[in-house]
Amino acid sequence: MKESANGQLATGVVMTPWGPWGIAASARGIVQIELGGSTDGAAPDQGSPAARALLAKAQEQLRAYLAGERRPFDLPMEPAPATDFQRRVWAACAQVPYGATATYAELAQTVGSPKGARAVGQALGANPLPVLVPCHRILASDGTLGGYGGGLPMKRGLLALEGVTLRA
Repeated sequence: MKESANGQLATGVVMTPWGPWGIAASARGIVQIELGGSTDGAAPDQGSPAARALLAKAQEQLRAYLAGERRPFDLPMEPAPATDFQRRVWAACAQVPYGATATYAELAQTVGSPKGARAVGQALGANPLPVLVPCHRILASDGTLGGYGGGLPMKRGLLALEGVTLRA
């Protein structure tokens, strides 16, 4: 897990059908979600009280999402070091609603780079907050899954959880 720009992080894990997801929170926001993350990390009492409270809130909301009981997340996110292009792609991705999909090409068009589908894919590959910034909802132009940092079974499973039916 990364070190926060403003000090010590509170870190924890959420167990999922695809293994543990590591979560890091600062006092200001969720800093990172690591799909397939390690169960190693800081002791639960590390980080400020505010960071620990935010971590607990993130764990609760992610568990509810995985149980099909939560759609939007209500969590502040601490800005990660990123290029302007990455930030625009992540912001556009965050606008794709629960249960819907978009393509890499559509996102490229949205961010003003109509021939930048591959660059959009690279920006999504660097997304430090998967699920919160729902890059699993972005598909290849032919409707196939494309890639996903957590692996294609996880991407397929997250889409199924949201009720998305993929073309065969």
